[in-house]
Amino acid sequence: MQSPRERSEVRPRAGWMVMGKRGRPSALEVCRVLAVFLSLFPSVSLQCKILKCNSEFWASNSGPEEEFCTALRAYNSCVRRTARTCRGDLAYHSAQHGIEDLMSQHNCSKEGPTSQPRARTPLPPPPPPLLPDSQERSDGPEVCHYERSLPRNTSPPNYTHCGFFGDPHLRTFGDDFQTCKVEGAWPLIHNKYLSVQVTNTPVVPGSLATATSKLTIIFKNFQECVDQKMYHAETDELPAAFADGSKNGGDRHGANTLRVVEKVPGQHVEIQAKYIGTTIVVRQVGRYLTFAVRMPEEVVNSVEEGDNQDLYLCLHGCPANQRIDFRNFRAAEAHSAGRTRGGAGASGFTYQSAKTKCKERLPVEDLYFQSCVFDLLSSGDINFTMAAYYAFEDVKMLHSNSNRYHIFENDAFKSDAAERGKDLLPLLLINLLAVWLWTECCTVQL
Repeated sequence: MQSPRERSEVRPRAGWMVMGKRGRPSALEVCRVLAVFLSLFPSVSLQCKILKCNSEFWASNSGPEEEFCTALRAYNSCVRRTARTCRGDLAYHSAQHGIEDLMSQHNCSKEGPTSQPRARTPLPPPPPPLLPDSQERSDGPEVCHYERSLPRNTSPPNYTHCGFFGDPHLRTFGDDFQTCKVEGAWPLIHNKYLSVQVTNTPVVPGSLATATSKLTIIFKNFQECVDQKMYHAETDELPAAFADGSKNGGDRHGANTLRVVEKVPGQHVEIQAKYIGTTIVVRQVGRYLTFAVRMPEEVVNSVEEGDNQDLYLCLHGCPANQRIDFRNFRAAEAHSAGRTRGGAGASGFTYQSAKTKCKERLPVEDLYFQSCVFDLLSSGDINFTMAAYYAFEDVKMLHSNSNRYHIFENDAFKSDAAERGKDLLPLLLINLLAVWLWTECCTVQL
């Protein structure tokens, strides 16, 4: 058995395009990998309702086998009805493959009753029949448990946190806090084990502020632990399962070390990936999504060779030309409000009334509080108050250092100054070299 620290030498085989050494990839695997690649550049029609089919199926009655087959056929009919509008959607193709697998596992015939799925009802004391992806099986070998797989007598892993919420605001793995524009599709995370991409749309027409309307998470296949899985959410569609309808990592021995857990239907989902020591929280607050993750530093830095990690927001932050400065925005908003009757800006909030509203949920005037004020002033959407509140609650649950829960404006200013200093360093060195050469030249002439 490999030593856990040696996993970083082997893990590239669990990457984006590699199926492993167990055999040549099947046509189905190749198609799935191709579909995952295409999902990095989503162009899905807003009319596609495939996630609604997924949600209805997993909310249906998990009764006897024949009832499960009936629900599965209804699921298949729902998916087929979306074919025209969902043809280019990765979730649609994943659902097709998932249905075929479930029908085969349960010996369900394609012909038969297709009554609509019924709402799940409380079951009596005997446990309900198990769905195929939650069958009792061991949690798998030690390599599928991140902390158990670490060598003995080593220090505990250092866990880091990244959050993305609101208009949007980004807290990086290095605890930098930024407010960004980032309209369109942007990668949050991309390493050997998983990729996360968000799609942001303008909150108010003509405004620089955007918020997350779509989120795609791809867990890459890994040794004997998990199959490749995709989780996709968008506004008003927060599924309690992966895109193929399953709730765990597939059929491998360590499949249960990857699970989707629904905390609040339609509002709060948690994805636990124990094999890489990672927990992800996805929420819908108002019309938009929030994202938070807890991940070991070793996993954060397990990048593919040749990858340009500068593009991944959780690791290096937003590009400089995509950042919004709190201080400049407040000055502009105050100037605008001063010319408006009653002193309120276009959002309906003054700076003082926005502060008062945010104080109700965020009593400490840190950057979560300031982001709440920013969002109210820029959008007028009261739901962003709760987005900032839940983002901070997720920090308390996921961050490993309680002394770093709060980040204040001075911290961010120092961080920005340090970044600017790094950018100016080459220019400073060139100037110093020029001065030295000029001095040497003059000394020789004299």
